[in-house]
Formats: sequence, C-alpha cells, structure tokens
Amino acid sequence: MSEFSSIGKPTPMVDGRAKVTGTARYAGDLTVPGMLHARFVPSSYAHARLINIDKTNALAVPGVVAVVTAEDLPKIVPSSRYRLMLARDRVMFVGQPVALVVATSEAAASDGLEQVYVEYDPLPVAMTIDEAMAEGAPLVWPNGVPTGSSEAGAHGADVSSDDDEDEQDGNIASRKSWIQGNIEAGFAQADMIVERTFNTPMVHQSSIETHGIIAQPDLVTGGCTVWTSTQAAFYARQEVAESLGVPDSDVRVIAMTIGGGFGGKNALYEPLVALAARAVGRPVRLILTRMEELVSTNPAPPVRIHAKLGAKRDGTLTALQAEVYSDSGCYPMGLASFLGFMLASFYRIPNYQVDTIDVLTFKQSAGAYRAPGAPSTIFAIDSLIDELAHQFGLDPLEMRLKSAARAGDPQPDNKTWPSIGMQEVLTALRDHPAWQNREQARAAGRGVGIAVGGWPGGIEPAAAICQLNRDGLLQINVGSVDVSGTTTSFMMLAAEAFGVTADKVRVVFNDTQTAPYAGMSAGSKVTYTTGAAVVLAAKEARQQALAIAAEEFEAAVEDLEIVDGKIQVKGVPNKAIALNKIAEETMKFDGKYPPVFAHGRNAITTQAPGFSAQLAEVSVDQETGEVKLHRLVVVQDAGRAINPLAVQGQMMGGSTQGVGWGLYEKMTYDESGQLLSGSWMDYAVPDITQAAPIIETVIVEVPSDFGPFGARGVGEPPVVPTAAAIANAIADATGARLTELPMTSRVVLQGIEALKG
Repeated sequence: MSEFSSIGKPTPMVDGRAKVTGTARYAGDLTVPGMLHARFVPSSYAHARLINIDKTNALAVPGVVAVVTAEDLPKIVPSSRYRLMLARDRVMFVGQPVALVVATSEAAASDGLEQVYVEYDPLPVAMTIDEAMAEGAPLVWPNGVPTGSSEAGAHGADVSSDDDEDEQDGNIASRKSWIQGNIEAGFAQADMIVERTFNTPMVHQSSIETHGIIAQPDLVTGGCTVWTSTQAAFYARQEVAESLGVPDSDVRVIAMTIGGGFGGKNALYEPLVALAARAVGRPVRLILTRMEELVSTNPAPPVRIHAKLGAKRDGTLTALQAEVYSDSGCYPMGLASFLGFMLASFYRIPNYQVDTIDVLTFKQSAGAYRAPGAPSTIFAIDSLIDELAHQFGLDPLEMRLKSAARAGDPQPDNKTWPSIGMQEVLTALRDHPAWQNREQARAAGRGVGIAVGGWPGGIEPAAAICQLNRDGLLQINVGSVDVSGTTTSFMMLAAEAFGVTADKVRVVFNDTQTAPYAGMSAGSKVTYTTGAAVVLAAKEARQQALAIAAEEFEAAVEDLEIVDGKIQVKGVPNKAIALNKIAEETMKFDGKYPPVFAHGRNAITTQAPGFSAQLAEVSVDQETGEVKLHRLVVVQDAGRAINPLAVQGQMMGGSTQGVGWGLYEKMTYDESGQLLSGSWMDYAVPDITQAAPIIETVIVEVPSDFGPFGARGVGEPPVVPTAAAIANAIADATGARLTELPMTSRVVLQGIEALKG
C-alpha cells in the first residue's frame, strides 16, 4: 500500500468514542416540542376479520389523546408492506398493527392500548410453505397478490427482467426457472449424485436499537419532517411523501445515528407515523419495544431448497437440479428467484434447472437481512459439494477451486461475471495454517469444515460535495447513512484524492433537504458508489485549489503539488501557500476567486461482487449433540481495503451473525400463528461467549474496476458461508450431514443417531 498516503492504514472510527461513551444521539434520545408518544395495538390473530374496534375506555385513560385506526387514515393501496399502515377489515399476521394509541407519555400510551377492545372473527391460517400451497388453503390475498416491494434491488438482489413471467396462483406470489444445458445428459455424465432437502428458518436482524421514528407534521404544506433510525433517508422520504400525497420536496427526512440495521431499517413504519402525526396535528414518536420489533417488523424469510448435484470422479460438476421455496410471509418479496440465481452462479455447472417459488403465509412479511438469502443458498450448495468431495476422497478445497466462478464466466441471466476474487479467497484459505494443519485439529477430536460464498454487490447513483473551508479544512457533504464506518472511510478517500491527511477532512451527513442524493446503505454499496462520488468531488476540489495557486504563482497547474497542507511549486518548498490562505482568498469582500466547491456524481452500473471463504473448527459432544465452536478463519476480498480496521470489523461481525444462523437463531411459530420466540429470552442471539473464541481475518485484494481505488463492498460477504462451514465441520467431526438450521443440540443429536441406524 506504499503508493497511497491515507487509504490502507488501520484507522479507528471517528465516531467510535461518541458511541461507546453514550453521547451519540439516537432517535430514542430526541424530543420535539409538543411531541406525543405512540404504541401499537397489535393483532392477536394471524388471520381474522375485524368486527369492531372500541376506543371508548382507551380515550378515558389520562394522557391518551387519540386512538388512530384505519378509518382515520386515507385509503392507500397496500402495494407493499410499507403501505399496509393499520389493518383495515382483516388482519394477516399476529402483531399486525390494528390501531395506534397516541398519548402524552409512553406510559399513558401503554395503559391506553390495554383498554382498546378489538372484536375479531378468526379465520383459517396457513403458516408453512406446504400449508400455503395445499389445495383449498386460505388465501393471504383473496383478491389478488399485491406487487410487493422493489427493495431487493437496492441490496443488489434483483435479477428480474422485462421478459420474466409473473405467475401468481393462490398463495404463490411468483415463479421463475433458471435453465442451462441438458440436466438429463449432465446427470448421465456424473459418477456420483447427491440429493438433499435443506431448511433454514425465519431469522431476525436483532439490532441493538429497535425501530425509532418521530414525525412532525407541516400543517401548511401537508408534508412533514421525520427523524428516523433508517438506512435509507431518500427512500424513506419517497415512501412518506407518496403516502401523504405530497411532493418529495415537502418531506424532510433526518437520518439519526443508527444502532444497527442489517437490512431491516429502511421505511417500514415511517409512513404510518407521518400519517398519524397529520391526523392528530402534533409530532408523534414511535419507539418499538423488543417484542414489537420481533413480531411486527421484517426478518429474513424461511427457505427450503431441494437440490440434486452430480459430479465426475475428478470433482468436475456436471448437473444441478433444484427447487427453491421462499416463505415471504404476508407480502411478496421476490427473493426466491435470486436464491436460484445464486445457486446456479457461484460454481461452474454446465447443466442446471433451478425452479423457484415465492410463497405467501400468514406471518409478518419478510425483508432483507445482510446478504438476503445467501446464507441459505450457500448452506445448500456448499454442503452438497463438500459431501461429494468426501465421497470421492478429494480435497474439498481443491474441488471448490476447480469449479469456482471467475471473471467472464456466464451467469444465469445471460450476463457474465465481472472481476471477482472467489478463487483468490479460496487460495488464501488453502495456504492458511488452520487448513494446512487440519489433521492436528482432527487428532484432537475436532472437525474442520470450509465454505465459500459471496454477494453480487448493490449499485445506485450517488453524489457528493467537497468544499474547502476558510480554516483549510476539507468538508465532504453526503446524503448516505453511516451504518458501518463509512464516515471514516470517506475521510480517508477524500484525503487521498485531494492530497491532505485524513484529520484535515470532515464528513457531514446531511438530511434530504440539503444533501446530494445517495442510495440505501445496504447491499454493500455505500463505499462503492457514494465513496466513488466523494473521490470525484475531492479530485475536482483539488484542481480548483491548484488553479487558484497557479494564478498566484504564475505557474502551471501541473507544476504544483500539495504537501503538508500547502500548495507549492514542485521542488521549491519555500514557494508555497497554505490551503487556508487559498480558502481565505475565496471568502473575502474583494476576493477575485470563486470558492472551492466541487461536485462528484456517478451512476455505476456494473456490480463489484465480493467473496468470503471461511474455515470453522468445532468439537461435538456425541452424547448430547452440543457443538462448540473453537475457531473461525474469515478470508475476504475487499477489492481495496480503504480502512483495514473497519474491514476486519465487518468480517468479524458478519461471521458472528453467521454463527447465529448456524447454531442458534430461529423464529418459531405455533400452528395458529403465534410467535413463540418473541423476546430475547426465547430468541437466541449469540453473545460473546457463544461466538468463536478465535476469529482470524485475512484480507485479500482483487481490485474492482469501478470502486474508489478498487474498493468493493465488504458488509454482506462475511455472513454468507459461516453456517455452511460449521455444518461441514460438524460432518467432518461426526459423519452426520445436517440439512436444517439452526444446528441445535437436538438437530445434531438426531443426525448422529440417524447414522447409527
């Protein structure tokens, strides 16, 4: 990294101190004059007709100002979950908001919701994929399935095209097939075929901070100001404006410091709170409780993948046949087709047919969660590849290397892979001591497993502003939301592009009223897109500053350089002018130079996929089925590690969430639709004692073609292969090939006992 002066150096987060000391301000810390507090009245049933909502007793509770129901709101077509608002006529999942109690305090709102009487007429439910697809099943949408949300595209998970068939039938929201070659011929060429059905559950993002929103109505324009814990300020503005029926410009969204999102905080309840605020004519705040967060938001969907994979004795893959089912809950998500796309993309398989179906059930609607669908997909495909390798007696890592996708390989959508580092991360893992010395771990009674997976990467237009302040500080203005340390990365990118040190750069995250556009902080795209705009803006600002100095020195711009905060003639350090003096010349009454003020903007249309290869080392109690994770090795292609410290943090955090997928987390419902894991007492998020005691990170750099200085997004890939690596490690330790997540002691013990016959 010697060719760079700022990027590539491990740099602590500039906002780290504020967060660890508790001085950072979140939505829950904010108060607005005249603010009221809101609480949901949740549905008690997964499916029922609404007969009556009696507000009388609730309105008599001291402090209760209003009980808002669907009748108090405009009739908005529920084209997505964000526009479902309050239940009207019918409820579709337990926890669906039926009414909103608005009061002068949270305590009064809580007391008021206990006094709202709701009369229901219960209706039949379909809670599983099979129940929903059965003949005569109750329909989630009897009058036609809504269009659903386009949010998947913001994460880089949209593989639809204009010629896609839109097959809807009953509770089937959509179908799609990915077909290549001749699978019959492919399986005929195979020396061995493995076939299994994999199930992964509904898993929640479980951010430390729950959803928090404050909406202040503008009684003149009909718009509002919204303070919210969101990953997508401009997307939230769009949803709120369309729900209020006003232009986007009449809605101002201020993204607060966010206490974790992982894809779950975009624009879920902002429109509802804005409408409620307009209805009561005062600011309204909604902070979800942990139970409300679990029961009424948008977790990752349950997935079932039945897959058959064939290979030759030398490890060459010949054919794949699969059926992929995604349980979207009560709203279509369209994720199944993307799972099928990934299933057929990551390895060179000449013949495949992957049929995908999105199914609707009477559960809360599913949403994005860090690399949506990818952990489920890799759990299936990498388990099968691992099983084939062991059956053939081949090195499982070398078998993956043999068939790993590389740049130029075709994808199922008739595009080709751009520059990717799948082979490079596998090679780095192959050379790691944990893999080289795996026999020592096995001799100690442990199992060692590997897996590899990736994420295509999101794309979205973005812009940034760079200005030189009078004190010589370089200021960057952006409209993105910092979820994962992009403040620090933007500082480093701007410093590198302009030619100053990072401590001479300040990044300002503006609200939608003043910020240049930036997309959703999701899909591992903020550094890739907004970061690229920052670099363009800083480079343009540098040229403006150099042009001013050139005129002052009567020298050519190309003969100047920026050193130690000064512009000087190359090789003549005594002929220099400080940057603050340059700025002063542009900010005085008789100034003859325009201010240094530059824009950077782009619309990158090529994705920059990121890949992670991981190794898990486990021990398994053969009597109880308890799995103990001893070690994780996480190898990841960052393209260019702008801030290696932040990249390592993402690798550790993502793989720890992957441990949750693999061993602990599952949202469980009973047959009537009641969530049985509605608190952190029942829903097992791994804590520090349950994560791997040793997490080793290895950063690989295969520069992307379009990212700033070659950077790729790093947020999604590290969660993808972890569960599969753990499953393969369990198989290595016990011989049991598990097909259900999470791999709890019960699941593991059942697998061990099945081997005994």
